[in-house]
Amino acid sequence: MQLLARTTRRLNLTVDGAAYYERCSQILADIDELQSGLGAGEERLRGRLRVEMPDTVATSIVVPTLPEFHASYPPIELSIGIGTHNVDLVGEGVDCNVQLGELPDSGLVARRLGVLEQVTCASTAYLEKHGTPRSFGGLTQHVAVNCVSENSGRFADFDFDADGEAVTMKMRGFVQVADEHTYIACGIEELGLIQPLKIAAQPYLRSGQLQEVCRSGKRHRSRCRSRS
Repeated sequence: MQLLARTTRRLNLTVDGAAYYERCSQILADIDELQSGLGAGEERLRGRLRVEMPDTVATSIVVPTLPEFHASYPPIELSIGIGTHNVDLVGEGVDCNVQLGELPDSGLVARRLGVLEQVTCASTAYLEKHGTPRSFGGLTQHVAVNCVSENSGRFADFDFDADGEAVTMKMRGFVQVADEHTYIACGIEELGLIQPLKIAAQPYLRSGQLQEVCRSGKRHRSRCRSRS
């Protein structure tokens, strides 16, 4: 099909060429309109977003990414609440809630965000005094700081990975806490073995204040619930 009519002096579109040009121009205009509409959709993302999440998730994962988030969505104002309890999203006016572990049954929309690893550790001074357990059987000679679940009110068992098989153990101890930072502080102060989230314990493992003693098998699934 001939689109152009060429002579020694002029270059013109043929009838087919003119029709082809008009159709291509319309297609390109439609693409520009589509892209402009998507950009406008991003501009409409504005207002206040209230989110609840555990302290460890906020300080170790969310807060370091806030500058990038704000650069992408400057009209959004964030209100971050800290807590591990079940939140009444509708009653408390919360838009989104990040929780660790299994979620209670509800009519809310939820999606899995990721998996957080736990680490079994103790302070260097504690291990120097009481020895380092070399097997699961050796753990019975040690005490632990018990972590209390805010949702259930029960002590969380210690979980391990024994050759690919999950092993759960109850540890004796004389201190019970419900806060992750207090939990780690008790471990640093030689009050026993602890099994915190690895992202929370990592700075103290790097500094040598805490030492890993056994491989933990438990993983906390991080999930997000919203009212939408």
